[in-house]
Amino acid sequence: MKILLAVAEHGSITTAAQTLFVTQPTVSMQLKAMSNEVGLDLYEVIGKRVFLTAAGEAIAQFARLMQDEIDFLDQTISAIKGHTQGRLRVALASTAKYFVPRMLGSFYKQYPDIDIAFEVLNRDGVVSRLKSNADDLYIMSVPPADMDLVKHRFLDNPLVIIAPADHRLAKRKKIRLQDIQSDMFVLREKGSGTRLACEAFFTKFDLRPKVRLELGSNEAIKQAVAGGLGLAIISLHALPPDPISDGLVILPVDNFPIHSNWWIIFPKGKRLSPIATIFLEHLQRCS
Repeated sequence: MKILLAVAEHGSITTAAQTLFVTQPTVSMQLKAMSNEVGLDLYEVIGKRVFLTAAGEAIAQFARLMQDEIDFLDQTISAIKGHTQGRLRVALASTAKYFVPRMLGSFYKQYPDIDIAFEVLNRDGVVSRLKSNADDLYIMSVPPADMDLVKHRFLDNPLVIIAPADHRLAKRKKIRLQDIQSDMFVLREKGSGTRLACEAFFTKFDLRPKVRLELGSNEAIKQAVAGGLGLAIISLHALPPDPISDGLVILPVDNFPIHSNWWIIFPKGKRLSPIATIFLEHLQRCS
């Protein structure tokens, strides 16, 4: 079952074998033996990627539940002994990578034996892992509305408008929304938390921005703006303390920043492990 989970996660028999420190033939033989036992194919190869079949997904989901129970037991026994050790899995939206790692120093000093695995993804990727219950905790700015979740408000997530340092409005102390109506915009990809917040803002103020580019990372957006391709709306957390060092300025536009929040979430009914509980409390104290 561990082999099946590794194949599901990496989409590759070779990578799964490397991750588990076994040979590729061993992985293939184990999967074949499990398929024979079940009486159904558990995976299929399309192109160069491996995808689980419906039967494979069903077994993988059960395997995750088993692994969660084993991890919970290990951590509980460790806590009873007065130790805190084990593995924590956290999926976070890409912009959170700018601040969550900074919060780990004091945590690791207190709990040096905890191993934290971060999955840094776009919002759709985090939602996908949330739906499959693949991690202990999830950090994102716009939780899905169609799921029953436990939500803990985390940090403020102000969204600001950035422009190249030589923009015509760069030295203005007050800018109206209509002053930027003619500008081109570089926006995050559809479905991202930042894009959803932007679209809600555009709808509220009846704005129809001219979109030149849609990009999937904050770093690419900052480079595009610095290169003169347009304005962008981006989380303040994704900017350095002095944006001019990146060739950028924050424009003081009316009704900005857009106010939103980061959330720590997990499915309602999920039993948090002792380590997940400790880490959640640590993040709340840091905020």
